[in-house]
Amino acid sequence: MSSTPEVPNGEEPVPSGRLERVQASGSRVVRALILIAITVVLVVALAYALAAFVPRSWAQWVGNRVDGSLLSGTVWGLFLGFAFTLVPLALIWLATKRWVRGGWTVAVVLLAVLLAAPNLMTLSVVLGTNSSAHAGERILDVDAPGFRAGSLWGALLAVAASVAVVWLTRSRRSRGRRIRDLESEAGHRGEAESGASPGEAGGDQLPGDEGGTRRTTGDGTAGAVRPPSTPPTTPPEAR
Repeated sequence: MSSTPEVPNGEEPVPSGRLERVQASGSRVVRALILIAITVVLVVALAYALAAFVPRSWAQWVGNRVDGSLLSGTVWGLFLGFAFTLVPLALIWLATKRWVRGGWTVAVVLLAVLLAAPNLMTLSVVLGTNSSAHAGERILDVDAPGFRAGSLWGALLAVAASVAVVWLTRSRRSRGRRIRDLESEAGHRGEAESGASPGEAGGDQLPGDEGGTRRTTGDGTAGAVRPPSTPPTTPPEAR
C-alpha cells in the first residue's frame, strides 16, 4: 500500500511525513493550551485562598529589603519579575513535551506555579481589593518605591525572551527540515542523471564518416563535415 494518502483528482497529495508532523504539532498546541488553562485555574484558586494575609506580609518582606531606596526597589523588582516569570514559563513549555507524561506533567505545572509565587504575591498587592492589599500598597509606596514598576518590566522582558527563544527554536527546526528535503531531492536527481545512457548526452557518428568528423548534433541533425587531416609534406629543399 502507498504511504501517501489518497486525495481527489486535481489536488497535490500531501506527504505522509509532513502530515504526521502537522498532526503532532497540533496535538502539542492543544496540550499546551490545556496546561495553561489548568495553571490559570490553580493560580486563581491559590490567590483567593491567600488574599487575606499574603499582600501585607509580602509587602513588609519587600520593604525590609528595599528600605526606602528607589534604585534598590527597581533592581529588586526587575530581578524578581524577570527570574520568577522566565523559569515558570520554561517549566510550562517543558510540560508540553511528549516525554513528560502523567504525574510528571502535574508536578512540573505545580512547580511552575510555586516558582511564580513572588510575582503572584506582588499581583495580589496591586490588584487586591481587601484591607490586606490596601495595607500592602501603602507599605510598598513608602518602603519599596519602584518595586512594582520594576516587577512589571521584568515580567514583560521574561515573556519577550521566552517568545524569542521559542520562535528561534521552531524556525531552526523548520530550516533544518527544509535543508534535509532539498538534499534528499538533489540526491535523487543526481541518481537519475547518473543512470541516463551516455548516448543521450552527445551525437552518434553517421555511417560512412570513418575518414571525416560528421556527427549528429543534440537535436538529431547532421553537423558540418570536417575533412580528414593530412600528414605534413617535407619541402624539396630539406631533402
